[in-house]
Amino acid sequence: MNDYEKTIVASSADPDRFWLEASSEIDWIKAPGIGWDESSKSWFPDGQLNSCYNAVDRHVANGRADQIAVIYESPVTGQRQTFTYRELQAEVARTAGMIAAQGVGKGDRVIIYMPMIPQTMFAMLACARIGAIHSVVFGGFAPPELAKRIDDAEPRLLLTASCGIEGKKDIPYQPLVVESLALAKHRVPAVLLFQRETLRADISNGWAQDWSNQLAKAGPADCVPLKSSDPLYILYTSGTTGTPKGVVRDNGGHAVALNWSMKNIYGLMPGECFWAASDVGWVVGHSYIVYGPLFAGATVVLYEGKPVGTPDAGEFWRTIERNQVAVFFTAPTAIRAIRKEDENGEYYPVSGLPSLRAIFLAGERADPDTVKWLEQQSGRPVIDHWWQTELGWPALATCMGLGDDRRKAGSAGFPVPGYQFHVLDDNGESVSDEKVGNISIKCPLPPGCYQSLWGNEQDYRKAFATYPGYYETGDAGFRDADGFMHVMGRTDDIINVAGHRLSTGQMEGALAEIDGVSECAVIGADDPLKGMIPVAFVVTSGQQGERELAEACIAHIRTEIGAVASVKTIHVVAALPKTRSGKILRSTLRAIANDQAVTAPNTIENPEAIEAILSKVRSAGG
Repeated sequence: MNDYEKTIVASSADPDRFWLEASSEIDWIKAPGIGWDESSKSWFPDGQLNSCYNAVDRHVANGRADQIAVIYESPVTGQRQTFTYRELQAEVARTAGMIAAQGVGKGDRVIIYMPMIPQTMFAMLACARIGAIHSVVFGGFAPPELAKRIDDAEPRLLLTASCGIEGKKDIPYQPLVVESLALAKHRVPAVLLFQRETLRADISNGWAQDWSNQLAKAGPADCVPLKSSDPLYILYTSGTTGTPKGVVRDNGGHAVALNWSMKNIYGLMPGECFWAASDVGWVVGHSYIVYGPLFAGATVVLYEGKPVGTPDAGEFWRTIERNQVAVFFTAPTAIRAIRKEDENGEYYPVSGLPSLRAIFLAGERADPDTVKWLEQQSGRPVIDHWWQTELGWPALATCMGLGDDRRKAGSAGFPVPGYQFHVLDDNGESVSDEKVGNISIKCPLPPGCYQSLWGNEQDYRKAFATYPGYYETGDAGFRDADGFMHVMGRTDDIINVAGHRLSTGQMEGALAEIDGVSECAVIGADDPLKGMIPVAFVVTSGQQGERELAEACIAHIRTEIGAVASVKTIHVVAALPKTRSGKILRSTLRAIANDQAVTAPNTIENPEAIEAILSKVRSAGG
């Protein structure tokens, strides 16, 4: 057996022993003697540690004080900064003191609504340092979405900045934050705002305090002891009802799993450079910008920019070359954008990027054509791997660090040690290879996976209720005859748009609020660049013209949910196809949008609606 096969056997035969051995790579205040505890449903329940200490302080103590910990690359502002572990420790400790001075302590929540700048990373680690629970909200979200998260988390403090930068455009945060604070029922006691020189905010009326002023007054704060099961963060992800779900990550299991993953999945060693081209508002940014690489004593890139346009399709490659990146992680959407601008690879460096060993893709399914193109350009293995916000770290992958190099285009690889996958039918029975079913994972989930939803135990339990003893991922897929796992897509109404999980149900709810919309359906259509895009079918009540109504729908979605969920294709139709019981045939609408063969089911109530919609879509050009 190779190392991967041996590790799979060991992790399955005795999970407690396996993960307790892995936990020895973490610095504990009190080392755990228990692995999984069924009564508390938690890992390492008797252990105590501090995540910030493991990410920062222990490396200063163990000889890495002068190693570069963080490289801030901002092509949108022309800035580049580096921070050694010693410098990072000083910045984080003082930021923690600033946060504590606002009355924030262990268990208090802190909302972080900030762009990709070093202060955002300092703030996350600072919360971990003093035992506060951070909840990062992606800076592009609209005020109603931020307000929902404020009401759910009930934070003691909100941290923000004067602006974000999207491409070449400054996005003022002040009006967004002020509106969200007015919309929220929960009154946030304090707001700190970091002023960026590109666009400053007016805080003269006292709605926020100046970050730099408060930081100058603060003294450094020490790391506090925390139980393994104490929450580290809340990260909100789209729910099928439009209500965000607050995924709760613990301290101990999270540290053990992420530290283990850096070496064994990505093959990264201490001192090497890792770059995940994501945003800290998403789980990839939490796991593989802020925490994972630092737990492992690596150097991490914090990047503020786009794959194209800041300034061109070569910026990713120049960033890898300049910083000697060993392992690169991005979304297929980014690679498709680069390919669209540079099909022949003219921007690829003549050096061939000698430091780069592998490229990992995640966030959506990597289509085989994109993988093939990238492998040809880079001459490196391109590895598609799969996980979720709920899981927190990869569940399917090619584990480079364990000597596995098997890859198959269209597959996310093999189960990562710790995860036991089963493909089940609707009755909970295992299906044969090559047959599509519901992808499920045997319980208990390994360390690092979510332990609850914030204030929502009922919905948390639902994920384990359909198939007792299994976690229902919500994805459909199959295992092929060679053992490769193939994830085909969501079984509910969550779609992936450029790596962002969005709820079509939430979009439908927003559209239903518009005067002139009597009924609507939103589906995810295939898109060569973004993977999927939302397409809306709207039934008009006849009060507005079609063009006027479509424009109103697009504007309302942008206002209520945010630009990332922008619906650009609106088909105004006379009726939606339905079953006799009144269920909208979304699968039929999806086939129409994807220009696939459409067969009306026997249960359809109004087959004429399909012909009318087909005609409408074809006349619109798709």
